[in-house]
Amino acid sequence: MVELEHEIRGTGEPVVLVHAGVVADFFEPLMAEPALRDRHRLVRYHRVGYGGSDRVAGPVSIGQQAAQCQALLGRLGIGRAHLVGHSSGANIALQLALDAPATVGSLALLEPALLPVPSRAAWVQAVAVPAVARYRAGDRAEAVDIWMRGVAGPGWRRVLDDALPGAFDQAVADAGTFFDQELPAVQAWSFGPEEAARVTQPVLAVLGGDSHLVSPVWGERQALLETWLGDVEPFVLADATHLLHLQRPRAMAEALAGFFARHPLTSP
Repeated sequence: MVELEHEIRGTGEPVVLVHAGVVADFFEPLMAEPALRDRHRLVRYHRVGYGGSDRVAGPVSIGQQAAQCQALLGRLGIGRAHLVGHSSGANIALQLALDAPATVGSLALLEPALLPVPSRAAWVQAVAVPAVARYRAGDRAEAVDIWMRGVAGPGWRRVLDDALPGAFDQAVADAGTFFDQELPAVQAWSFGPEEAARVTQPVLAVLGGDSHLVSPVWGERQALLETWLGDVEPFVLADATHLLHLQRPRAMAEALAGFFARHPLTSP
């Protein structure tokens, strides 16, 4: 059994926060926001290989990570929850909605890592290839920086250091998990119109208002969600890039709380 480090705050309908790759504590700022903390039982955990959670050898698929999330909820006595996933964490949330639909009451997808978009090939050459090359050369810090600049823009480090002091060092320590396990898992994950048609939960699709300034892939991925999913509410978080809830935690928390209020877990 994989042990996942986790934190719980608040009471009310459970909300499970599934973090993105690279930075294990991406969701820490939301845990302190009254709009969520005062109305919900917030569950933040470190995915396998991140932070204080167990590390495992070999591949770890998106499906396995969804099962690990479900197992954690079972141990916490949570039968049904709102899921909030960021980037590759949103992929995991989607997979859990497919594999265990009764467990997922609603989905908030914060710029998921959907692959079939027109700009992906150019982005891979500009960002992923040099980042992986630096990682293979042993320069983990530079690899993390190249990747994060490619997804969140040149000012990403200042935002991270202001919101989560010390998080960069943890990201460098966890780089093996990201480059050796997570990237291959995302590349192997299959999600298209057929899978999307099986998602029956209400979905909040979140896009950073400034993400288009970093890369067109984010807008293209948002368009796929709006096209593929049936019950979807688009939401643009102004003045934010892929760092979303690090840049504007209060606005993000209020948008999430409003979405959860419109779709309570007690509804049919």
